Amino acid sequence: MNAQEAIDFAYKQGAHMVDFKFSDMLGAWQHLTIPLHKLKSDIFEEGVGFDGSSCRGWRAINESDMVLMPDPASAQMDPFSKVPTISFICDVVLPETLTPYDRDPRQIAKKALAYLNSTGIADTAYFGPEAEFFIFDDVRYSQNQFGGFYQIDSDAGAWNSGRNEGGHNLGYKPRHKEGYFAAMPMDNLHDIRDEICIELDKLGLNVERHHYEVACSQCEINYQFDSLVNSADKLQWFKYVVKNIARRHNKSATFMPKPIFGDNGSGQHVHMSLWKNGKNLFAGNQYAGLSETALFFVGGILKHAPSLCGFTNPLTNSYKRLVPGFEAPIKLAYSFKNRSAAVRIPNSGDSPNAKRIEFRTPDSGSNPYLSFAALLMAGIDGIQNRIHPGDPLDKDIYGLPPQEAAKVPSIPGTLDQTLTHLKEKHDFLLKGEVFSKDFVDNWVNYKMEKEILPIQQRPSPFEFHLYYDL
Repeated sequence: MNAQEAIDFAYKQGAHMVDFKFSDMLGAWQHLTIPLHKLKSDIFEEGVGFDGSSCRGWRAINESDMVLMPDPASAQMDPFSKVPTISFICDVVLPETLTPYDRDPRQIAKKALAYLNSTGIADTAYFGPEAEFFIFDDVRYSQNQFGGFYQIDSDAGAWNSGRNEGGHNLGYKPRHKEGYFAAMPMDNLHDIRDEICIELDKLGLNVERHHYEVACSQCEINYQFDSLVNSADKLQWFKYVVKNIARRHNKSATFMPKPIFGDNGSGQHVHMSLWKNGKNLFAGNQYAGLSETALFFVGGILKHAPSLCGFTNPLTNSYKRLVPGFEAPIKLAYSFKNRSAAVRIPNSGDSPNAKRIEFRTPDSGSNPYLSFAALLMAGIDGIQNRIHPGDPLDKDIYGLPPQEAAKVPSIPGTLDQTLTHLKEKHDFLLKGEVFSKDFVDNWVNYKMEKEILPIQQRPSPFEFHLYYDL
């Protein structure tokens, strides 16, 4: 839709309010709302002013004026507003010139796609994320100078199999690490996922399947891939729908990578392919039906993975998922059909259009605009510099003997380690001015000052368990 078509659509749908949504630096949606009668065509040219100093990692208070530029093609009716509301996803621009703000994640994703086109390598980059999530019945946490705790609970938790539920504990709680593909009544979240899927289809996400995941109260819903920016937009809608449907049922959904100790965490496997003139450039006659271009793309991902994790796995909690024994791929290898490798080539049959690669390390704590853009830039660097990934590793990497496993490189073990890699080795991100040095430095500094150091400085409950009586 163009601007006038978007306005006409709003009136046709009976909207009374207009919502402008945008992603902050870390990937959370922010928004502001105006009455429908204020929606004029000049808004799509001049934007809507707002205070950018309150957004995490953005401008200081003395330079806080910024502008939201709504994308008319993103028009959707918000499924959760009580008053009918038309919603637009926005870019963030500078008020003086209306040029892109270089810390706006969506603008960075657009620049990555523009850089791809400028290289002549491809004209389209497809991304298909698979974002897993948990749905809990009770979530409590608190932190102050004198104490801190968290407590989560689920009616379906295996730990509640012996709970007195008013004389009506009916069992059917998935055993530890045995939730995958469970059927009803063991799958107590089936109807909620159905409801989520219906709303996703209305928003154009084209759902393919849903199922219970390995851990207690963990779910997965897959929908069709799309081009880079559209795919990131859709992932933001996906998270929004999941959280709000869960809340509608008096439950709480989280995309936190590792909320439960000792059980599988939530990943966000990312499927990728490059196309040019309607042809899939990843289809070929080399290993697993890949092309040389695809192998070089894999080489770029594997080479730059220690830095990439700063955007694809950007939380301290991310690295509590990325440990041996819980199906999270930490070894930087590639393989056909092999889910223990960081990069998997799915078995797509004989169809060249379905040929793709899957990077399995990322999680949904990432900002999709930044993580997709960074992955694309790493792959482009691999193609430009003909970085071959070496021989594939067609073994169960989780089951390798220690001496053999030690020869396979791994991702960093903590967020501060990966941020060190990102700070020192990010030149591939600066090509085409997609990421700026200012952005990378600001990202690293923010993560260090706001997340890593505060966590390092605070006692944890487990430290009391270990050390109080020494």
